[in-house]
This record gives sequence, structure tokens and C-alpha cells, in this order.
Amino acid sequence: MTTQKSQRRLVVLGAGESGFGAAILAKDKGMDVFLSDSGKISEKYRSRLVDEGIAFEEGGHSMDKILSADEIVKSPGIPLDAPVIVAAREKNIPVISEIEFAGRYTDSKMVCITGSNGKTTTTMLIHHILTHGGVDASLAGNVGKSLAYQVARDPHDVYVVELSSFQLDNMYDFKANIAVILNITPDHLDRYGYVMQNYINAKFRILQNMEPTDAFIFWKDDPVITEQLRHICTEARLLPFSEHQEEGSAAYIDAENDLIFNTPGTSMKMPRADLALNGLHNVFNSMAAGLSACLCDIGKDAIREALADFCGVEHRLEFVADIDGVRWINDSKATNVNSCYYALEAMTAPTVLILGGKDKGNDYNEILPLVKEKVTAIVAMGKDNAKIMEFFGPHVQRIADTHSLADAVEACRSFAKPGDTVLLSPCCASFDLFSSYEDRGRKFKDAVKSLK
Repeated sequence: MTTQKSQRRLVVLGAGESGFGAAILAKDKGMDVFLSDSGKISEKYRSRLVDEGIAFEEGGHSMDKILSADEIVKSPGIPLDAPVIVAAREKNIPVISEIEFAGRYTDSKMVCITGSNGKTTTTMLIHHILTHGGVDASLAGNVGKSLAYQVARDPHDVYVVELSSFQLDNMYDFKANIAVILNITPDHLDRYGYVMQNYINAKFRILQNMEPTDAFIFWKDDPVITEQLRHICTEARLLPFSEHQEEGSAAYIDAENDLIFNTPGTSMKMPRADLALNGLHNVFNSMAAGLSACLCDIGKDAIREALADFCGVEHRLEFVADIDGVRWINDSKATNVNSCYYALEAMTAPTVLILGGKDKGNDYNEILPLVKEKVTAIVAMGKDNAKIMEFFGPHVQRIADTHSLADAVEACRSFAKPGDTVLLSPCCASFDLFSSYEDRGRKFKDAVKSLK
């Protein structure tokens, strides 16, 4: 007499987009699925869980139910040292990401993008080029719908996946067909024991399991990437991009200010002036996107057209309004110092800079030369601005310590004069005063538009 093996039990931690998608995929694969969220589940997902008949809890974790799992899918927002994760590992319960889980059930092509800055812009730009070129491509990861949900209910031929270091932490067997690392600068060090190498190692997990038929696209001039490549091996083809032509560069800017792309299947050029996105950092983003499109066999004309008409990303150097001769720019997505550096680099007018939020171990020395060159005043906006006030106080003539959006906007209005730019590029996470960088950016735009 034989006994039938019990149904595989999957526990999902976190009821956001990725958690909900993982729960749906698990249900569709016939698993015994239970979802647990320590906070309140939004009505959007709560009602759908009810409709799907998926068991869930909110407002806390029932450890007995969680630790009965065969496997756990973890939201990227839950740190690796959270008590529930530590307890699971002590019981040798595998903990994986939603991307890892979804990758088991699809053979679709994966174009995966990571980096400290430019991920969302590049991800959306690649998706724009692919769809313009007639490919059935969809966004996933940090943008678009959950990859797991799409694999279960809305499959596509190609997924363009933005990957944070948090998602990469719990990916093991997942494989990218095209992997892109744009840059690596200090970020999220509070999640990595304030050890930069731990963060670097997380980013380079994107190369796991790649084969000779796969491709790795990266910024050749990034010193962190270059150094890390000395210590690791990958079977993937290497396609670096650089500002100027260097040995081995697959994309670069030539002496005529044209972008040059050279891949095994495509050679093409495009005038830099025709790019929709301005700024050197966006040239690099366009190079990474163009190389990815070449590898996906998109036609040259389609690539040029898409690079020329891309509309950009909300909260990334987004023009808000021109009020009384002052230009207001929303760069709320600049949640680290390097991202703010690129924003300041793109400024051509005297700038009033809004900084502040939840500090992630920031070193502001990187932007100090640009602050001295371009910034006429700083407005600190956060619950605790002591670090910003202390660091920048000796270097700018005018600096304000504010603790609400309304006070910050009012301070900017008093500092700015016609011809100036007010730039929200905070260098910090949003979670002290706002629920997300999107929430911060949208409320900033509303506040600015109310000044008219």
C-alpha cells in the first residue's frame, strides 16, 4: 500500500504586486498556498485574494503556518535578517524571490536590467524599442505587472525585467538571456551591513547561470564593474559600452557625435542629437537599450525611431511647471547620491536643490563639486535633516531645514528667482514623510501646480 504525497505548500510573504502574483501562480500550479503580510493589505489585492479563494492573513505573521511551508516566496522589501526569514532558514525552508519562482514556469526570453541608477528608464526604453519593433514584450520586476502573474495568466514571448539588488538576493536558478548592469555606486548599504562588496555581489548575481549564447551588457568605464569582472567568470558574451571608442566597446560616441552600435548581427549609427533623452547618463541608458534591441534582432530603423520618440519616465528629471520664470523639476526617483549627481550634471541654470528623506548611508562628497558649481540654495526636507544641514551648511550661502512638503516648497519659492530651476532630487528614500518615491513625486507636482 502506498500513500499519496501531500500537496506542496508554498507560503508567500508580502501582499504587494510580486506577492499577489506569486500566490496566483502557485494556485494555478495546484499548490497549497498561504499568503502572510505583517501590515495591512491594500483593498486592491485583498479583494482579489478573496475572489481567488487564496488563504491569507494581515497585520502579523502566524509562525506555525509559515514554518509549515515547503518553500517561501519573499517580498523584496523584507530584509534578509527579518525574524520570520531567520526562523525559516533555521528550519532549512528555502526562501526565494517571486522572479525565481516565476522563472521555473516559462521559457520566454528574459532581458534583465540592474544597476544603481537608470534601471527604470533603461527597462522602459528597451520595452519601447522591442514593442515598436513588433515583439510581444512585457515589463516585469520593479515595473509593470508581476512576472509570476504574467506567467500564470498573461504570458508573453519576451519579458523586460528590472531587478533590484533585493530581488537578486533570493534568485538562484533563474537565468537571464540578456543581462545589463548599468553602473554600481553605493546604495542600500543599510541592507548590506554597510559593506559595499555585499551590495556589489548582489548586483552581479544577475550573471548566474548564463551560457555562451547569452549576452552581458555593461558600462565599461564603471570602476566597480571593471574591478569585479577581474574576480568572476561568466560564459556570456561581453558587450561593453563606453563614452568614447575603446578596445572591445560594442557601443560608443564617435568623433562626429554619433552613437555607434556593433553587435555580432548588427552595425548601425544614430546621431546623438536625435535621442529623445538628454544628458550623458541617458546616452549610456540609450546605448544599453540599443544593444539589447540589436541582440533581439530589431531592425535598425525601428531602433532609431524608438530611441528618438521615447517619452521618458515619471519622476525622473520630469518637467513640472514654469511659474514666474522658475522651472520646477521632479526627480523624486533619485533615491541615492549618484542619481542626484546625474540630475545636477544635467542642470544648466542656477539651481535650488531639495534633498532629504530616509538616509541609506549616504556620502554626499560625490555631489559636492556640482553643488558648489550649480546650486544657489539647498532645502532639506525630512523628519531629521541634521546630516544634510551639517554637511552642506558650510558650502552654500542659503539652506533651509524643513519637515513637510508644504514648507519645503515655500522655502524654494522664497529662494528661487526668475531664470532659476528648483530641483527635487532627494538622494534619500522617501519613507520618512511619504509612502514611496512615487507618492513623494506626485505630491510635489501637485504642490507646485497649486502655486499657479
